[in-house]
Amino acid sequence: MKEKKSVKFNLQQQHQNGHLSPFKFAKLFDQEASWDKDQLGDVLHWIRQVVALVCGLLWGVIPLVGGIWIIAFLLISSGIIYGYYAMILKVDEEEFGGHGALLQEGLFVSIMLFLLAWTLVYSLVHF
Repeated sequence: MKEKKSVKFNLQQQHQNGHLSPFKFAKLFDQEASWDKDQLGDVLHWIRQVVALVCGLLWGVIPLVGGIWIIAFLLISSGIIYGYYAMILKVDEEEFGGHGALLQEGLFVSIMLFLLAWTLVYSLVHF
């Protein structure tokens, strides 16, 4: 019991010191919310990872083959990321390093996750 109180106290103390910032899901769609570079980068990174996993699983279940589907994934993924930060959040991209920096956030990791999921599911389902 004493350990739980000390952990709770430490979390409250870290929050007051500014080391731990709470994150609310309502902020994901709030145009008036303020974003720092790390928070927005993390959100874009994880959105791209979810898109990569969903596309990889879908591409693997439907027996899609060929390089055109990698390009299709890149277009879908980048389109979702661009639509999210430009149309939903309406952030000023110049504050975060421009379109290139925002569109590149989590890109290479998501390509690897997409290829892994696609190859693994395709091999397990169709062979």
